[in-house]
Amino acid sequence: MTHRIGLNAHLLNLSGNYRSAGINWYIYHLLKNLVPTPTLDYVVFLSEPRAREHFERLTIARSRLPTHQPLARIAWEQILLPVALRRERIALLHALAFAGPLTISIPWVVTVYDLSFIRYPQSFQAANRLYLTWATRASVRRAHRVIAISESTRRDLVERLGVPPEKIAVIPCGADARFAPASDGVAIAAWRARQNLPERMILFVGTIEPRKNVARLVRAFARAKRIARLPHHLVLLGARGWKYAEVDETIEQEGLENDVIFAGYVPPDELPRWYQAADLLAYPSLYEGFGLPPLEAMACGTPVVTSNAASLPEVVGDAALQVEPTDVDALADALVRALTDDALRERMCARGFAQAARFSWVRAARQTVALYRATLNLAPEVDDAVA
Repeated sequence: MTHRIGLNAHLLNLSGNYRSAGINWYIYHLLKNLVPTPTLDYVVFLSEPRAREHFERLTIARSRLPTHQPLARIAWEQILLPVALRRERIALLHALAFAGPLTISIPWVVTVYDLSFIRYPQSFQAANRLYLTWATRASVRRAHRVIAISESTRRDLVERLGVPPEKIAVIPCGADARFAPASDGVAIAAWRARQNLPERMILFVGTIEPRKNVARLVRAFARAKRIARLPHHLVLLGARGWKYAEVDETIEQEGLENDVIFAGYVPPDELPRWYQAADLLAYPSLYEGFGLPPLEAMACGTPVVTSNAASLPEVVGDAALQVEPTDVDALADALVRALTDDALRERMCARGFAQAARFSWVRAARQTVALYRATLNLAPEVDDAVA
């Protein structure tokens, strides 16, 4: 007997803009690594017009509603999704981002990435924060199982929302095979020249918003340059999100207008080159559900300085320098050490490879399939493979 798994993937965005990050890539890589078998089949609900060319093995149920708009997506999830589940004869639903329908009679699973809207409410618009808080509380209460992408998120779910620990499965993210060390230093130098980038650079990757702690990174960078006369530039790779004025003000206050480069958003296919060309990734975020940039940087052989907050110690293990994210002096000292101590850099690179190898999207998909089977009370099957 074949059981049909429905996946609500309406947040998937393959357009290549700055919204194609974070949650979007969890959804993308999970779908990419699912393979229908005689016992499990997959129906993906979304509105992304390019989906069929990316997920040929899966059944695509495309909505004509503009679900990239929040109100349309909420209406679809609460009103049209229950109808679609019956029409497609779905046995289990996986709500891939926080929210599921209030009225549903089949078993379902929900993925929760973090509780930033509760932990850092000032980083969200009021309407978005209120909806996420309501929807996530309702979903973790009603869903049969909850997927957390880190032990940190699991702890938050237990402590902040009272979710029973036994209801939560921790399934970490991964880094795909594109993230690997550069094989040709000459090619990297030529690429850097085409991009008009400096030879020595510290890289930050992420949307520029308060939770990413970029203003303190700028202050630490300024201090590091003063105490060690570093020749490096700081390159901020990512879109300007919200409440980023403090970053601009800090750059001006520190006199770093010629030393900080705003590179903007780049498509995911270009990201490995940026990591490979950098001397260091600096990622002092205040809070992350997982934190893909440190993992991707380590897989590329790039040393990492990050914070000791939330999930980031899980991601980097003993391979990176970790600091308290509000301690600017400690962050500056870590930047200097990682850039000037050759023996330390060699150890960080070796440990980074080993640490990054512990995470993969194939493993995440395999664990997710096992959770589907357990939720449906099905025995493990060798034919329920992933790509």
